[in-house]
Amino acid sequence: MIPDLILASSSSIRADMLRAAGLEIDTDSPRLDEDLLRAALLSDEASPRDIADALAEAKARKIAGKRPDMRVLGCDQVLEHDGVLFNKPQTKDEASDQIRQLRGKTHRLLSAAVLYEDGAPVWRHVGVARLTMRDLTDAFLQRYLARNWPDIGSSVGGYKLEKEGVRLFSRIQGDHFTILGLPLLELLNHLALTGAIDA
Repeated sequence: MIPDLILASSSSIRADMLRAAGLEIDTDSPRLDEDLLRAALLSDEASPRDIADALAEAKARKIAGKRPDMRVLGCDQVLEHDGVLFNKPQTKDEASDQIRQLRGKTHRLLSAAVLYEDGAPVWRHVGVARLTMRDLTDAFLQRYLARNWPDIGSSVGGYKLEKEGVRLFSRIQGDHFTILGLPLLELLNHLALTGAIDA
């Protein structure tokens, strides 16, 4: 069966969301130096929104170059707090530092998606969610890290909202799928309106 699209990512969460929505997908993770691209964008003073969009497009473009006959979806998510972009924590101490910076405050998650068809971009969207973290005690934070490291190392901000990370928050404004890294409703609307999927 020909897939509805190729996800240019190794993200199991994004793949699971697309499959749960009834899409037939293949995955192909692009070889891309995201850190170098992000650093170049930051040096050009690109906004967090533009950085997320550019990284998503770079991933889609890379795979679409190999498979121009297919729809290819590139995605990226950035966490922005007080004008600073966070990276995925590499150690438990880094996760602790990130959460300490975020506790008691509101940060933004920006999830970008870019769709390529016939080797060219045809659709893009950046979803934005705002999350307010509780003012966690140091003792709770250490227990949380002990229970959840290294699993949370794959998530910027040191939390997974779909798991125990939800306990860190007092308020969430935004779409659940966007928080998980893919503006799924907007993508499905586009695919339905263009006749790419049954609707």
